[in-house]
Amino acid sequence: MVGKIALPSDQDASGRTFGQEELEALRQCLESGTLTSTKGAFVRTLETEFAAKLGARFAYACSSGTAAVHCAIAALNPEPGDEIITTSITDMGALTPIIYQGAIPVFADVDPCTFNVTAKTIAACISERTRAIVVTHLFGNPCEMNAIMELAKSRNIPVIEDCAQAFLATCGDQYVGTIGSIGCFSLQQGKHITTGEGGIVVTNDEALARRMYLYINKAWGYGDAKPDHYFIALNYRMSEIQGAVALAQLKKLDGVVASRMRTANALTARLQGTPGIAMPTAAADAVHTWWKYCLRVDETVIPGGTVALGAALRDSGILCAPRYIQKPAFCCQVIRDQCTFGNSRWPFTLARPEAVDYSRSRFEGTWNALEHILVLPWNEKYTDEHIDYLANSIREAVTALTGCSEAVAAR
Repeated sequence: MVGKIALPSDQDASGRTFGQEELEALRQCLESGTLTSTKGAFVRTLETEFAAKLGARFAYACSSGTAAVHCAIAALNPEPGDEIITTSITDMGALTPIIYQGAIPVFADVDPCTFNVTAKTIAACISERTRAIVVTHLFGNPCEMNAIMELAKSRNIPVIEDCAQAFLATCGDQYVGTIGSIGCFSLQQGKHITTGEGGIVVTNDEALARRMYLYINKAWGYGDAKPDHYFIALNYRMSEIQGAVALAQLKKLDGVVASRMRTANALTARLQGTPGIAMPTAAADAVHTWWKYCLRVDETVIPGGTVALGAALRDSGILCAPRYIQKPAFCCQVIRDQCTFGNSRWPFTLARPEAVDYSRSRFEGTWNALEHILVLPWNEKYTDEHIDYLANSIREAVTALTGCSEAVAAR
């Protein structure tokens, strides 16, 4: 192989689309002197354009992807001890909002190949206490929303879609985020478009929209005849500075997604026939928009599995991540030891024993998925040269680990 090639990174300018558009928007914002979204125009325009982009009736910007999930949970107003079904492979930012609202996160197992929850794994978790279902379209690959929505509607359970990693992904003719009751998006540093931190919620339900708008604004009724603070809520507003950047970024989203899809498809084609490697797939009616590119590694073919292959790729400068997260979410201390408010363990003190049973046998798909996943870095600045480098590095690493010359010969 030729010498190492430095891959663009979404953690700096090399892998991001920042340019004169963002600088001009920032200039206009700063020159206006109005940096709060309660008075400015950038955030309101972002909300209008994002809703139009997805075909949603309402969109509201907030301070982070975690805030977006919190607004969605709060909009449903669960009672203490209600259960909200979620995924075992997710960021803690999608779980703590459930606990803060006094509800119990109930973890559904995942499909070991897609890493997503399914209608079957969700159905196994439903109880008389179930208040909502949160589905996460992990890595940009949509969950099986037709089956999930059929199940949810049959039980009259609202669905919240966590689309932090799935901008413009679709199921059938609908964008994810518009299929369930509420969609949640993140503008964190590494997402398809970014403001460093930021979030957006979308819905077609007027009552839910009103509740989320209020929750972002300390439940203060801006514009009401006699406004008040109607319920307990936080300040989750996005600033006009973030809104200015987000508005410029939104105009680039189509190109960002198209670039990621093109290069992901090219890598998939280059890796066909590589021993011990399975590439990501999406359902026939779904469009995967590639937040990251994940390999499934068969340790019976590649000695050392994801750890060994990951180490070999890192030697080539490819900052990949075996396991994605090191353990299922329910193994994190905050969940495992119920470290919540003081020493109270609340709201877990209200939980059914079955809801907090994290026995390994109940999560075979989760453990299988984490043990076999290798997450490759991905962004919109990849070129054909980068894809060639990734493919050649993976094939040569597989050859070195397996002694199988077919891995290189299959180029």
